[in-house]
Amino acid sequence: MLKIEHLTKKYGDKKAVDDLSLEIRSGEIYGFIGHNGAGKTTTLKSVAGILNFDEGEISVDGISVKANPIECKKRMAYIPDNPDLYDFMTGIKYLNFISDIFGVSSEERRELIHKYADAFEIEKDLAQPISSYSHGMKQKLAVISALIHKPKLVLLDEPFVGLDPKAAHLLKGIMRQICDDGGAIFFSTHVLDVAEKLCDKVAIIKGGKLIRSGTMDEVKGDESLESVFLELEG
Repeated sequence: MLKIEHLTKKYGDKKAVDDLSLEIRSGEIYGFIGHNGAGKTTTLKSVAGILNFDEGEISVDGISVKANPIECKKRMAYIPDNPDLYDFMTGIKYLNFISDIFGVSSEERRELIHKYADAFEIEKDLAQPISSYSHGMKQKLAVISALIHKPKLVLLDEPFVGLDPKAAHLLKGIMRQICDDGGAIFFSTHVLDVAEKLCDKVAIIKGGKLIRSGTMDEVKGDESLESVFLELEG
């Protein structure tokens, strides 16, 4: 579903991501772990087509992000850690705007908006301007907008930040359902116990370089993920 081959991204002389290669298959929840500044967000933004990169290749569902960025974006969704939404819009106008961009039919968008807004308990707030939303409500709206076109690949940067425990539990269930339906999830997180319980595979990045990856058992063995991460970071 997602193939990253020898990805390198520079900011001046600094390599934010250095020769990174990963493959996320259909059905997999893949965790991406590293300290602040390790290169996680740069990698996710490169996959999403937000950042140009200097070397390497990224393909989504067999399609090159460089050669066919629009086709790739049709197949994926990206949820940043601090979503920039249009505060002057109401929640429902924003969701309809996103639905229009992805060509979601009126009937299908009504069904999905009701399904997810009801589940995240913000349906009654959709008529209000986004400027009145709390951080958690904005995060929920961003999640719903990302799911509205049924993406095959979902990229999430620290997705549980700002979500209450009930919403976080719901999002974990949605992530697993997407993978059960043949999609794939690639997400960064600092919440290592969540990653350990949720992920099928995990990659640890340090200073832009991949230092360990594989199934959860391959990466952590008999230790906890936190112990392995701290050992590798140390």
